[in-house]
Amino acid sequence: VQLVESGGGLVQAGGSLRLSCAASGFSFDVNAIGWFRQAPGKEQEGISCISISDGPLYGRTYYADSVKGRFTISTDKSKNTVYLQMNNLKPEDTATYYCAATAPSYYCSGFFQGYDYWGQGTQVTVSS
Repeated sequence: VQLVESGGGLVQAGGSLRLSCAASGFSFDVNAIGWFRQAPGKEQEGISCISISDGPLYGRTYYADSVKGRFTISTDKSKNTVYLQMNNLKPEDTATYYCAATAPSYYCSGFFQGYDYWGQGTQVTVSS
């Protein structure tokens, strides 16, 4: 089981980045992929998730208030990849960003529960 994030970097305030999360090696159908971030000295924050399992919930998304209207999550099932398009970045978005996959009985929701599989993280730094 592997999740690999990419796309982080240094950007000026107001700029954009697109993070990618490539998934591989899962022996079960993952229900949701979530994006989390953690800044130094702060608690981890769930910022967005998307339902990727086939069925009526497919494509359902959730965004935390802190990123709503600026970030967009999407998936390309053919590539087993989830993206996080981040626009109008602010210095307070500076953090290490992680993607994670849910255990089979959990789904995308604002509770951000059940994420048992994690990537290594990618750094996003927004300068003012």
